[in-house]
Amino acid sequence: MKTIHLIGGEKGGVGKSLFARLLSQYYIDRQEPYIGLDADRSHPTLQRYYQDTTQPIDLDHFESSDQIVEMAIEKDTNVIVDLPAQSERFLDRWLEENDILGLCQEMQIRVIYWYLVDDGNDSLQLVENFLQKYGNTIDCVVLKNLGRGSDFSAIDAVVEAAQQSGNAKIHSATLPQLHAPTMHKINKLNFSFWGAANISSGDAHLGLMERQRTKVWLRKTYAMLDAILQEA
Repeated sequence: MKTIHLIGGEKGGVGKSLFARLLSQYYIDRQEPYIGLDADRSHPTLQRYYQDTTQPIDLDHFESSDQIVEMAIEKDTNVIVDLPAQSERFLDRWLEENDILGLCQEMQIRVIYWYLVDDGNDSLQLVENFLQKYGNTIDCVVLKNLGRGSDFSAIDAVVEAAQQSGNAKIHSATLPQLHAPTMHKINKLNFSFWGAANISSGDAHLGLMERQRTKVWLRKTYAMLDAILQEA
């Protein structure tokens, strides 16, 4: 079954594009087909790092957003959508006016919404509102980014309360943190995560231990993805 991954979270700076890059590399390393769609026109990060497999879309226009489903169906491929901050209202309209979830169910396409959060109060309120709206209609993974906080107890309480209320579609996971200077160097060099972990020659490359840290981080992240994709 092919999957549409909607990577969102209303707050900016919580790691949405980082996770979209990770999920792209995951499919590449697993040798599974996918297409990336970058909806962040101001900061098209996914398109920058994975330009060969990513193209832009415009959430303001249904004709552009429709590619999300059309590609999954017509090309029989997984689709990764990197959503910008404050895009929920556009997504709401597209999902509702086109009964996207009903169509995907009919066509046997799974839809997963990855809701990225930090440990701040803004994320807490926003994810609570999202789960109240979509918790029983769409598979949602609340993804706690350890690169953006360490105390997620309040987020955990909100997720647990939603699950106990009968929302079986809600899941929770943790995104491991990569050593900050190593991540900064990867971004500065405009490397894909494959390049970061494997390129060891030439003028631009990570050091031995930086590559090792990246490989360990990818393994941990892939283990999380394997578990969630089997569960969700």
